[in-house]
Amino acid sequence: MILDFEPGDKVYNPSAKEWGIGQVQSIIKEKVTVNFENVGKKVINTINIELRKVNEKN
Repeated sequence: MILDFEPGDKVYNPSAKEWGIGQVQSIIKEKVTVNFENVGKKVINTINIELRKVNEKN
């Protein structure tokens, strides 16, 4: 699996939108550390949880 994320990218978890927008902090293999505005730092295993980039145009 190739992740299309870089540190600094803005992302959200479509299955937990209440977490708010997060900023990617680091990526190690399939684990992405994201600092979310409503729940703080989470380590996301992208095999189990989908992250989507925030559309900068919106």
